[in-house]
Amino acid sequence: MQYVNEVIATVIEHSPGQPEFHQAVKEIYESLIPAVKKHEEEYRRTKILEMLAEPERSISFRVPWVDDHGKVHLNRGYRIQFNSALGPYKGGLRFHPSVNRGIVKFLGFEQIFKNALTGMAIGGAKGGATFDPKGKSDQEIMSFCQSFMTELFRHIGPNIDVPAGDIGVGGREIGFLFGQYKRLTKRFEGALSGKGVEFGGSEVRVEATGYGAIYLTEEMLKHHDDTIAGKKVVISGSGNVALYALQKAYQMGATVVTVSDSNGYIYNENGIDFETIRRIKEDERGRVKDYADEMTGTDYFEGGNIWEVPCDLVIPCATQNEISLDSAKKLVSNGCKYITEGSNMPCTREATDYLKDAGMIILPSKAANAGGVAVSTLEMSQNSVRQYKTFKQLDRQLHEIMINIYTRIMDANEEYDLKDDYIAGANIAGFRRVAKAMRLEGYV
Repeated sequence: MQYVNEVIATVIEHSPGQPEFHQAVKEIYESLIPAVKKHEEEYRRTKILEMLAEPERSISFRVPWVDDHGKVHLNRGYRIQFNSALGPYKGGLRFHPSVNRGIVKFLGFEQIFKNALTGMAIGGAKGGATFDPKGKSDQEIMSFCQSFMTELFRHIGPNIDVPAGDIGVGGREIGFLFGQYKRLTKRFEGALSGKGVEFGGSEVRVEATGYGAIYLTEEMLKHHDDTIAGKKVVISGSGNVALYALQKAYQMGATVVTVSDSNGYIYNENGIDFETIRRIKEDERGRVKDYADEMTGTDYFEGGNIWEVPCDLVIPCATQNEISLDSAKKLVSNGCKYITEGSNMPCTREATDYLKDAGMIILPSKAANAGGVAVSTLEMSQNSVRQYKTFKQLDRQLHEIMINIYTRIMDANEEYDLKDDYIAGANIAGFRRVAKAMRLEGYV
């Protein structure tokens, strides 16, 4: 469609050197064509597509910190506040050497649609820094987090922008960030989510993204007269999303045979034991190889291709573009039928196109990993009224939210005759809600 192609070309021209952002815009906007055709004149006139792809605010700043030996280090921090049409900005912080403006923009752009899909009152944002927590002491991480928040605090707040965690930012980092926010503002308020339950955090927050991915998968499988019980599952990554997707999949009767980290992956045909891998990764901050060293019957493959493992369902939970075209071909040849995207944009564009053409059913990340931001928003609500909810109450709410997300996707599928194209259905469902809010608020 000419209008969509024009907007994509303009975005690429105005954002040079940001391939991940270009990829996200291209993939989402091309999937919106059925919806855009219906209102092309209006969208051209109001420039809704152009405005959606341009952040409302883009912040970058230096982050100096001191290591345990007194040496000064300097990193760069970002916060991209993309769209607030539906509510306060909401999206995680990523601490990783790969972080740059383009990656943060891609993540923030995706977050707009993901947050809209939840049906909750939250806008889209993302942030992070080039800092790598791996190998750092608690004191060094605290030093960095306090320096990072010394700049960020002036841009966030419970009714403005509520960051959460992402890669490299877990409960420890959120605690350090929140402590500095409180010292600087003299306010104890819900300006961050993912906090410890002891100081305003929510039950289920750690588990939410992984659990939500499995809840959505089970709902999709029901639609296809199938179930997750008995499925052989390959999961990449070994952070919160991977670990708790593993736990919930096991509880529902599946066998998860792999997890991985940046060095390699482990395989056990009888399944990975959740409590053991959780202890190694969360309590001991170890590597997946440590699991293989401890558990008999487990093989470790350093630098291997995890996507070569035969399975029924794959759940990538590591990072963007981890599934290449060659890996996609291997998945198809090994008989895999389903993919649930636990990480953001885990497939290259070529891989996605190949998997769709091969008949693979893909649950896109903006739907599949929306459980995390959904429970983060429930934490915001609890903070506002000084309320506590039990694990069971919040888990039930999370399950309902994921079912509602699936319903919104299927409604879009039906309206536009998308034939179970979950990617287009999710994008259109999120887009329609944001676009309508922007028009009603008078963004033009």
